[in-house]
Amino acid sequence: MSRSSVEGLRDSLSDQGYALVEHVGGQRQAVELLQDLGRFVPQYGGTVEHEVVYRPGNDGRAYSQSRNAIRPHTEAPGRHPSPRHLALYCHRQARCGGGHTDLLDWKLLEKLLGPDDLALVTGPRVRFPGPVGGEGVVATMVEEDGDRAVLRFSHNLLTAADYDPALDAATPAEELPLGRAGAELALRVAELFVHYRTQVLIPDDALLVWDNQRMMHARSQYEDTGRHLTRYWVAV
Repeated sequence: MSRSSVEGLRDSLSDQGYALVEHVGGQRQAVELLQDLGRFVPQYGGTVEHEVVYRPGNDGRAYSQSRNAIRPHTEAPGRHPSPRHLALYCHRQARCGGGHTDLLDWKLLEKLLGPDDLALVTGPRVRFPGPVGGEGVVATMVEEDGDRAVLRFSHNLLTAADYDPALDAATPAEELPLGRAGAELALRVAELFVHYRTQVLIPDDALLVWDNQRMMHARSQYEDTGRHLTRYWVAV
């Protein structure tokens, strides 16, 4: 990849929090571009690549390898640090009209939330579970790191005490990380997310990259089981 491509990617990430690179030329070229952006971080299974594709057996969960909608969150909030950038390379997009990747910038959301909600995201510390056997992270949902804010958020954690809950999960309020107040915050964020999100249906042979410490993301439901993307975590 040319230096201008990398600089253009960095500029887009800085300006709007995400970048869509079309006609990448294949997965190998996508990997090379991301390597120029930073270093790969191992994901939950210990590999640097995670296949975002439908796998039978996940139909009852809000999970990357299901076809279900996924609510707003940041990736791996229980890691320290959480991945700076998240990237999806699209091998084949869903042909059914679903499967959008939705993004919302914290810089915008901060202006939309009321003072009580802002106090909740910056005040109490939340335990974000880590990988199996890991310690996780105890932190506020928004922390200052030098001249930038670092966002950790999971709608599912606040409403079901689980990152990938069953769709019919009903968790008592006293078992939730921030109780009823946290669940109500998550619902308000989800409502604002729908109104102000940027929806991206990643084209085939395109790479979507965003600042995971700045942007919430979600996914719309889809039906086409041929949808196939590969996910990367990138540190800087």
